[in-house]
Amino acid sequence: MANPKAALIMGSDSDFDKVKGCITKLKEFNIDVEVNVISAHRTPDKAMEYAKNAESNGIEVIICAAGMAAHLGGVVAANTTLPVIGIPIVSTFNGLDALLATVQMPPGIPVATVGVNNGTNAAILAAQMLSLKYDYIKDMLKESRVKMAEGVAAKDTAIKEKAAEL
Repeated sequence: MANPKAALIMGSDSDFDKVKGCITKLKEFNIDVEVNVISAHRTPDKAMEYAKNAESNGIEVIICAAGMAAHLGGVVAANTTLPVIGIPIVSTFNGLDALLATVQMPPGIPVATVGVNNGTNAAILAAQMLSLKYDYIKDMLKESRVKMAEGVAAKDTAIKEKAAEL
């Protein structure tokens, strides 16, 4: 069976540094990722066409990263029934404008939205969605939670040792 396939669409190439973590995390879960720059405002026809054809092109989940007015996730979601995850990107107003534009969708056209500049959580959410179909991802997610807990326990031990030295 082939790896699951996600799409990551950025509204601008200037968003790339902010979504590298998303790409890395998707690859850690053995999820193939198709990366694109498509603007909801400058190339609206391309955005709609991409979304309409995503499923037939093997895409199973779409992640959209956009700043400012951040309509990319909504435009994509309006043109597909695939799950769409939005990553609001900081550009103005500390990203609040992008966050609100991404999360405040009308009834019937949801865009799951993660925190501002939080591509890593977008990738994990995509992995959780895909784990409903791909059991190996579910196992990897469980293992990553165990590793996180072990990391916190190690930090707890270290901070107790530091505190005891005071």
